[in-house]
Amino acid sequence: MSSAQQIRSVFARGEGVFRMIPIFVPRRFSQAGQRLRLHPDDYYAMGTGRGSIKERWFSSVIPAMNGPLAPPDEGLSYVSASDNPADRFTLKDAVEELNADLVGPQLMANYGGWPMYSKFFDYKLPLFHHLHLDDVAAARVHRLGKPEAYYFPPQLNSYLGEFPITYFGFDPSVTREMVRERLLDYERRDTRITELSRGYRIELGTGWYTPPGVVHAPGSVLTYEPQWNSDVNSVYENVASGEIYPYEFLVENVPDEHKRNIDYVLSLMDWDKNVDLCYRQKYFRPPVPCSHSDDRHVEKWITYANDYFGAKELTVLPGQTVTVHDPAAYGCILVQGHGAFGVYEAEAAIMLRFGQLSADEYFVSEAAARAGITITNRSRWEPLVILKHFGPNHPDMPISTPT
Repeated sequence: MSSAQQIRSVFARGEGVFRMIPIFVPRRFSQAGQRLRLHPDDYYAMGTGRGSIKERWFSSVIPAMNGPLAPPDEGLSYVSASDNPADRFTLKDAVEELNADLVGPQLMANYGGWPMYSKFFDYKLPLFHHLHLDDVAAARVHRLGKPEAYYFPPQLNSYLGEFPITYFGFDPSVTREMVRERLLDYERRDTRITELSRGYRIELGTGWYTPPGVVHAPGSVLTYEPQWNSDVNSVYENVASGEIYPYEFLVENVPDEHKRNIDYVLSLMDWDKNVDLCYRQKYFRPPVPCSHSDDRHVEKWITYANDYFGAKELTVLPGQTVTVHDPAAYGCILVQGHGAFGVYEAEAAIMLRFGQLSADEYFVSEAAARAGITITNRSRWEPLVILKHFGPNHPDMPISTPT
């Protein structure tokens, strides 16, 4: 069977829904939070030289920007074609073969494919203060800009790590010159740049939207993170939780001719957003209930009010069956419960071995989403909880935060 035939055969068998293979990604910095439901022996499954596994990626058609030791497909999502883990193909190949049959005509016309991905981000320590480039700055290094959003799922946060506080931007009293002075000392001392920032204690069951150009240091909570198809940043903090980050982390996405130009690095910031007096009011994201919720299921918007992506949390109550309709393609991950998702048996992972198949992750075509996915919760006691991530084309996504 050719790859095209295999993709179309699996697509038909799943009635427009793919079952995905768990994709874990190591990072060479910081410490793993070990809340990814991965076996404790497998956090160094790719070798100690790669660092521990700290992320799980969903619905990804791009590789991780993870250095020269990373294989070229690291971070790419794979579709399970059978119960043999080796029988698989990438979601990227499926999008290229199925086009609008998978992601819908609007995303194909506007973006040429699937434009976002999501991940679980799992660090025991707070991450360094950093920003993601906007489209203009990213284009200079042949990449895309990267907006992102956060949601803090209670089901995966039985402990909150070492520092469950996230910094965003800088205090409104801070000036660009004060930030510039700290960056000039990047290779000379611990600049303690978060002394200039603002911290917010993480509240489980809520989230944030983070525009490109905003410097931020995520706290030590496992985070569900919808984002644009990019993996591009600039690290402004040179010592975080005692770990030293070399100058290259600051300028790895800076053109060669500007790598020693601190003023260019400063230009990567959206200064007005970084010192916005109303930052929390504009970018904090409490959940917004959907009007179709009833005594069998509850659905809430958890990522919304941006031009790039959205996400919902769906809860099917014990013993209930519902058919849920969406007017757009989406990826999803089960975080609690067991039952059925369309034609598939479904269950939240408890402890996965590296390379093992699972029944907790799916990608739903636009046509299947519109027709409705029938979901059954087979537990008598526990809810079945699913996080769903969309591109920018869901017409029901709220356009503003609650007042």
